[in-house]
Amino acid sequence: MSILAGLYTGISGLQASGSALGIIGDNIANAGTTAYKASRGEFQDVIASNLKGILGGNQIGRGVRLAGVTSIFTQGNLTPTERDADMAIRGDGFFILKNSGGAGEVSYTRDGSFRFDDKGRMTSTDGSLLQGYKVDPETGKSATELTDIQFSSNTIPAKGSTSIRIDANLDTRKTVNPAAFDLATADKTADFTTAVRIYDTTGTAHSVNMHFYKRQDGEWEWNASADGSALQGGVDGTPQVIAKGKLTFTPDGKLNSDEILESNISFRGAQAGQKVDFNFGDSIITRKGTGTQGSTQYGSNSQVYRQLQDGYAAGNLTNFSVDEQGVVSGSYSNGVTRPLAKMALARFENNEGLYKLGSNRFKEAVLSGQPLVGSAGEAGRGQVVSKTLESSNVDLANEFVKMIQTQRNFQANAKTITASDELLQDIINLKR
Repeated sequence: MSILAGLYTGISGLQASGSALGIIGDNIANAGTTAYKASRGEFQDVIASNLKGILGGNQIGRGVRLAGVTSIFTQGNLTPTERDADMAIRGDGFFILKNSGGAGEVSYTRDGSFRFDDKGRMTSTDGSLLQGYKVDPETGKSATELTDIQFSSNTIPAKGSTSIRIDANLDTRKTVNPAAFDLATADKTADFTTAVRIYDTTGTAHSVNMHFYKRQDGEWEWNASADGSALQGGVDGTPQVIAKGKLTFTPDGKLNSDEILESNISFRGAQAGQKVDFNFGDSIITRKGTGTQGSTQYGSNSQVYRQLQDGYAAGNLTNFSVDEQGVVSGSYSNGVTRPLAKMALARFENNEGLYKLGSNRFKEAVLSGQPLVGSAGEAGRGQVVSKTLESSNVDLANEFVKMIQTQRNFQANAKTITASDELLQDIINLKR
């Protein structure tokens, strides 16, 4: 009887409205959940029968059913937190997590509120391990296999200087110095003097004086000296030459060649015979350069405008930072910054097909496709934003409007049931 059908139709409407209210309530409950993605119920009508078969028309509906629930993967607002271990993704992609126990199940998340465990590994709030790539701290090149992001050591050993770069201008207006250079009277026999810092193999810093003197037009000699108290076999208070060399320039002031004529660097308490490359720039002959990127000989005062060396003392990790490509760099107490690891991101062809695991995590599913794993900012993957968290994309105003609409739908379907009930009661009363 069609009146009974109306009862079942009304019930389907109540069930659908209840499901819709559950989805809306879930969105509202997670409005403050980090990186939560709002869900939307998808409903479809139900056909009871076709009165004219395949000819169409005169079809009777039997209400509504919940066909599916779709997650809306729009970007949430990025909120600064000023916490070093907080990360967000601007654009498409997911952080990769591995369960620390059992079979190491892999999951994916947009929630970047990470922390460190007792082994120095970056983890999610539930202890899952963040995945990424190992990075060579010297070259910055990353490996290709995924592994736990871990700070294996909070200290770095000392490194003795192996190269020192000095970019200077030597005044071509200086007259040729006929006197032989004398270290004891360097203030009179040198045309230009500057100080540099060199680290020995134990990481101890030493002040080294560089003396330059003009031998002829376009040709300068230099020597490096340190106090004898810092040198093996040296005498306190007596400077000693540890290296010397020669620079030549073209007539237009470009660096033509830079040669090291002698080097004998043996600091007290450190490895003897330390090799240091004194580099004065992009010389034409020695370094096959243009002669313009480095030291020059122009008609202006002698001065040093750049000085770099690669040695440092031992240091402790004091802070870390993450750039947009997901490279995690550590800052140490000795002023050195070096890459430690690189975060990996995963991208899916269909984010809406991912399976929700709870705890702000997703799992690969058939409809999502396989993850495309790689570096941030490549192949459609978004960029990593440090000291930031992604907010929920729930629009509360929109959810409240949908709640009111769902409530009205529920009330209307309840009226269908009460009206059908009254009609059935009238039919029962016909026998009286």
